[in-house]
Parts: sequence; structure tokens; C-alpha cells
Amino acid sequence: MTMIDESVADATSAPTVPAYRLAGVTKTYQQKGRVVQALKGVDVEIATGDFVTIQGPTGGGKSTLLQLLGALDVPTSGHVMIGDTDLAKASAKVLEQVRAREIGFVFQAFNLIPTLTAAENVSMGLEPLGLDAAERETRVREALEHVGLSDRGDHRPGELSGGQQQRVAIARAIAKRPRVLLADEPTGNLDESMRDEILAVLERLNAEGLTLVMVTHDSAVAKRARRRLRLDKGTIRDITR
Repeated sequence: MTMIDESVADATSAPTVPAYRLAGVTKTYQQKGRVVQALKGVDVEIATGDFVTIQGPTGGGKSTLLQLLGALDVPTSGHVMIGDTDLAKASAKVLEQVRAREIGFVFQAFNLIPTLTAAENVSMGLEPLGLDAAERETRVREALEHVGLSDRGDHRPGELSGGQQQRVAIARAIAKRPRVLLADEPTGNLDESMRDEILAVLERLNAEGLTLVMVTHDSAVAKRARRRLRLDKGTIRDITR
């Protein structure tokens, strides 16, 4: 069983078409009366089906870059292409559709609703897609099976371990069958054993063709990626060895 949509699977057979292509990307903010340049002319491509980690010091631009990749913000200048869509020029409606259909998000905080079961939490992530009840139920069941929690669908977050809660969060992200999974410190709240458990899930999804971009401070995690990027003072370089 795979959670990768057929259209995404087809895309993985065309390596010349990157999942992301960033060209000349800058991002500036006004902060306490001064201009802060978070990103400075970033040029990078991320291949479809790749596993990329982004490291760097606090304040180096990692969160800003992830927001641009996730269609949560737009650059001050430059182009952020996901497939054939330039997020820098897209309307608010298009950005909303991209977030809903193309991108899955996993964060350090699990962001689960404590009063809902695991299955209900996963189902909440499908609301923007307008699926009928039968399709939603199918996707929820498949997503929970994919992360090894088919027997925990009726459990609430408080009844699950930290690793299990993060797997529910991953299931919520992949149930919509996204083109890309963006993960922001997904193992930051977990001990070493649970960290490896989550990485195994993410690596399996990546092996099936899902593009994975992960921000992490943990070098042990970063070294498991096929490609490693470092972002410092708004500039990016490839540190893959």
C-alpha cells in the first residue's frame, strides 16, 4: 500500500522536473524600525522524491525558508516554484489550495486536538479537500495503517506515547496525499528511541516517492538524508558529503 497519489508517483519518474525551484529568493522584514534580511538571494532546487535536511543557527533563516516552501508566506523578491506554480506570484486562493492539496506539514509540537481520537484528528486534516464521508474514512484508515497505528484510531492523544502522537500527526499530513512533506524539527520533543521510530516512518514514505524536506538541529538526523543544506545569515549552501 502506498500513500503517494498517482500524479505524484508519475512525477517521480521525471527527475528533470524538481519538486521545488527557488531563484533569487529574498525575504525582508521590518523589526523595531530596522530592516532585517532573512533570506539573501537563495537559489536551490529540490528534486522530486528527494530527502533534504536544512540545518543552521537560530535566526539563520530556516523558519522563513520553510514558510515560503509551505506557501505560508511569499518572498520579497525572487521565485518559489512548486511544480509549475510560482508561489511568489500566486493569489491567496491558489496559495490556500496548494497548502490544502500539495503540502503536508509536521511540526515539533504534535498539534493534535486532545478531545478528538487519533482517527478524528487525521480526518480534520482532510476537511479542506471536500471529500465525501466514504473517501475520508478510507484515507484515514490507510494513513493510520501506514504509520503503524491501525489499532489506535479510537485513542485520544493523552492515551498515546509521544512517538505515537507524532505518528498521528504524520498520518494527518499524508492522508491528503501531498506532493511534499515539510517537517519542522519533527523529532525535537522525542527521546532517541522515539526519534528513530519517527525517522523510520518518514524514510519509508520517502522511499515510496514522497519528497521530504526537514528542518533539524540534530546532526544525527540530518546525516540520514540524501542531501543536506545549511542556511546561515540568509544564505544557503550544500554540505552533503
